[in-house]
Amino acid sequence: MHYPSLSALAKVAGQRLSKGPVAIILIEDDVEIASTISHHRDAGFAHIVAFCAPAQSLPSDAPETLCRVDFDVSAEDALPTIANAMIAALPDQWLYYCYNAEFLFFPFSEHRSVGEMLDFMAEERRDAVFSYIVDLYAQDLSRHPNGVDLHTAHFDKSGYYALAREGADGEPLDRQVNVFGGLRWRFEEHIAKARQRTDRVAFFRARAGLKMLSDRSFNLAEYNTYSCPWHNNLSAAIGSFRTAKALRRNPGSRDVITTFHWPQSEPFSWQSQQLLDLGLMEPGQWF
Repeated sequence: MHYPSLSALAKVAGQRLSKGPVAIILIEDDVEIASTISHHRDAGFAHIVAFCAPAQSLPSDAPETLCRVDFDVSAEDALPTIANAMIAALPDQWLYYCYNAEFLFFPFSEHRSVGEMLDFMAEERRDAVFSYIVDLYAQDLSRHPNGVDLHTAHFDKSGYYALAREGADGEPLDRQVNVFGGLRWRFEEHIAKARQRTDRVAFFRARAGLKMLSDRSFNLAEYNTYSCPWHNNLSAAIGSFRTAKALRRNPGSRDVITTFHWPQSEPFSWQSQQLLDLGLMEPGQWF
């Protein structure tokens, strides 16, 4: 299905996307569109909604679960605008978002579906899944000047840290943290401060009154927490080439960065166990 606008989709979303979960993919360029769509199809999403410019081409063999929406994803606050419209249109539905050249992983994702994972989270009385962005990058920038190559993808196996998130009064917020690391940490001088964090609430269940804010947090504090008060919860990870692409696209950083490699680089195995072993996501009570 093809919708000419976000409002056109919102009018019929309750009927067309009634079965979930729903993956929202914001397509910013031509990089790894097909692989992003197929990866999330295989994860078990009932629907994939691609938001992209009207002139953007999508794979001819896209799955039947895919629908496209014409939208300027480069516009300011594009993500909150999309998310809030989908929240209003799909009450009680689990929603997930990412960008092209980003790939979801969750504990045991090779043999369990995203629906099974969200069923477990619902049993835990959680309405959001805390996630970590793991910056991926090509091994050889001379061969892959845009910083993207699935076959030689590497990532940082260390160098991550979290700081307590503070409220307007300067006091720490309960169970909320800002996470840093990866390329955004190593090349922070080239990254706007507001974009340096690597935490993301990638999954959230729509409910009345919920709003995504301009900083991608939510107006309901519990949605921004990494776990419930009584034990640790499952978390997910998103392998993302988005930062590598940005650093290679920007003339100021492209001219000074000849490699993303450093002693803590490790080949990415495209397996959830690697991320679990390094503590970049955790299973919580899910075994």
